[in-house]
Amino acid sequence: MQSAPLVPATTHTFDGPAYVPSGNEIAIFEYAYRNRLPLLIKGPTGCGKTRFVEHMASRLGRPLLTVSCHDDLSATDLVGRHLIGEKGTYWVDGPLTNAVRAGGICYLDEVVEARKDTTVILHSLSDDRRMLPIDRTGELLRAPPEFMLVVSYNPGYQNLLKGLKPSTRQRFISLSFGFPESVRETSIIIKEAGLDAERAKRLARLAHALRQSAEHDLEEAPGTRLLVNAAKLMVLGCGPQEACRVAILECLSDDTETIEALSRVSAAVFGGQ
Repeated sequence: MQSAPLVPATTHTFDGPAYVPSGNEIAIFEYAYRNRLPLLIKGPTGCGKTRFVEHMASRLGRPLLTVSCHDDLSATDLVGRHLIGEKGTYWVDGPLTNAVRAGGICYLDEVVEARKDTTVILHSLSDDRRMLPIDRTGELLRAPPEFMLVVSYNPGYQNLLKGLKPSTRQRFISLSFGFPESVRETSIIIKEAGLDAERAKRLARLAHALRQSAEHDLEEAPGTRLLVNAAKLMVLGCGPQEACRVAILECLSDDTETIEALSRVSAAVFGGQ
């Protein structure tokens, strides 16, 4: 029987993406790393969770293996499996095993989307044992001091079927992320997209207005990522209202009436631009 491919994962070793801190999250991450503690990051989509982890991996000089979790992700996908080749079967490590062997940082993005057996395999790595059992090979890996486990999820999408059990949650220290306040978000837009300060301020103001609407009418509020995308279009000459429509508003809803209502908010913020 043909084996399924391993879960896609990206390995990064960088000089470091820019990150604008909002509080003491950099120090907390470093405290966790030095004390060999796993970290849980909670926050809405597009608020900077992944960028923060990438920044910290670079800051600490550790390789980062990122896995985007989904409904079909299993413990086998993370740990590894036997594959069949021309010379017979052979073992291939999964991204979690690779991170343990390399003393890197393994980041499981939206961990609550994965199957329940996935979080169970994390238990022995997220307590004092810091060990990863590989049942199919009989190997028991002890994580080196440099290894760190980081997971994240969006609390807004939690329900009875998708959430971390208390027995898993209490193995981590936790950081809560929110959307940046206006001045910081404006700074991020300018830094990431190179947009002028006036239009960057207006984008941040638009985001604030749309997030208030999201409490009632939208499934999810716009993240800073969408604002940066709109800003990049503006820098290249796209009109502000058109940039906001294709990079922000159309991403928030498929309902024509809702998009038109949001467009009126955008027009009020940008005026005749």
